[in-house]
Amino acid sequence: MTWLEQLAVFGAGIGAGGINAVVGSGTLITFPVLLAFGLPPVTANVSNTIGLVPGSLSGVHGYRRELAGQRERLLRFGTASLLGGITGAILLLVLPATAFKAIVPVLIIAALVLVVVQPRLSRWVKGRRENGDSPAPKHGGPILLVAIFATGIYGGYFGAAQGVLLMGLLGVFVHDDMQVLNGIKNVLATIVNGVAAVIFIVIADVDWRAVVLIALGSIIGGQLGAKMGRRLPPTALRAVIVVVGLIAVVRLLMT
Repeated sequence: MTWLEQLAVFGAGIGAGGINAVVGSGTLITFPVLLAFGLPPVTANVSNTIGLVPGSLSGVHGYRRELAGQRERLLRFGTASLLGGITGAILLLVLPATAFKAIVPVLIIAALVLVVVQPRLSRWVKGRRENGDSPAPKHGGPILLVAIFATGIYGGYFGAAQGVLLMGLLGVFVHDDMQVLNGIKNVLATIVNGVAAVIFIVIADVDWRAVVLIALGSIIGGQLGAKMGRRLPPTALRAVIVVVGLIAVVRLLMT
């Protein structure tokens, strides 16, 4: 990569770290950038996952106040995320690269749909909670654990909009403040990305230059997202994510 390309990857890391802390679609920023600069899809995905882990940790640190007293939930949900992330990472490495190229455009489109409908989903969750419909168990019950495990598989395999999925699930099944749920979401996504990253480091082909650039950028972005992300115009943020995601789909289909 030229120095301009490296700067672009670093900038994408900042954007992804911030978006992950607030919404959870950062991969839709960094993954297309790595593809555009010539990395093979699987290598780009692996390097991206590893690089975003420090930013995820930075976002968790930014939400540490909201996470106070959440130890029991984090142990329950975190175990499901850990097992799901391991499963998804293994699937990525076991399945052929052609399968990844065929599956990921569909996953990206699904992720973009989630990003677009997220405001409506949030309104529905809020209305449901205000009306007191179907009171949920304290920790969401077994259905939520299975759903978190399935989301972990998705996150370990690719992960774009994993945070949107988790926020939707937590909002429906757990009755608590949305900012607390956002903090829990950040922890679960970090667990998935972290365990997948460990597996990838040991087994997969990694572009370490991309990893370092994304990691440095995402650390900065994670802190900015935790402090300032709520002030960003949501519509503009989603528009950027959708445009970049569509570019990734076109790029994958043309390679």
